[in-house]
Amino acid sequence: MNKRFWGHWRGNFLTGLAIVLPAILTLAVIKWAFGTISSLTDWLFFFLPASLTHADGGRGPMYWYWSLAALLLAVVLVCCVGLVARYYIGKRILEWFDEVLLRVPLLNKIYGTFKQVNQAFSTGKGTPFKTVVLVEFPSPGLRLMGFLTSEAQDASPLKLTTEEKLVCVFIPTSPVPTSGYLVMLPEHKITKLDLSVADGLKYIISFGNIASAGTEKRN
Repeated sequence: MNKRFWGHWRGNFLTGLAIVLPAILTLAVIKWAFGTISSLTDWLFFFLPASLTHADGGRGPMYWYWSLAALLLAVVLVCCVGLVARYYIGKRILEWFDEVLLRVPLLNKIYGTFKQVNQAFSTGKGTPFKTVVLVEFPSPGLRLMGFLTSEAQDASPLKLTTEEKLVCVFIPTSPVPTSGYLVMLPEHKITKLDLSVADGLKYIISFGNIASAGTEKRN
């Protein structure tokens, strides 16, 4: 009787966990994102007395509603920057700002790198992920999903002495696709899939549980 009772409750717990776990993980990600972003936007209220915005008389963390207000203020400021950037004067100011940052030693390397990555992701031309592909990696017989990032060998800063046309493929890790490996391999060794980049990312994040796995398109 006890075994049946505990087995019944064990089944209920596992079923309930499968239902609430996605919601809990979503809330955890939102909380982490809010805490990370607010740590950068809280300084927007530097002109207010700490005793008003922070707990424990100004010695503790900022109240969540002040952090939320700072985040909303940051959104408004970003929109204002976007609005100003649409006009000639705003464009000139942004160009001057870029020139100043790109002339500062060390800072120009960091800022220039992030600027190039941001432009690659935000513009249609130069989008880093072009096609979803399968490659044999890290050893023959094992296939991993990746994203074709460049088909032009001449565009690479690496001048390789090979007669084969090499392509660049980014192989992300699962379930966090922001890290991974950049591999260069002959074009005939990749298999392009009839799958969109968005669906490919979903497939990787979900550990391959997306129903539409994609079909081979061409070699």
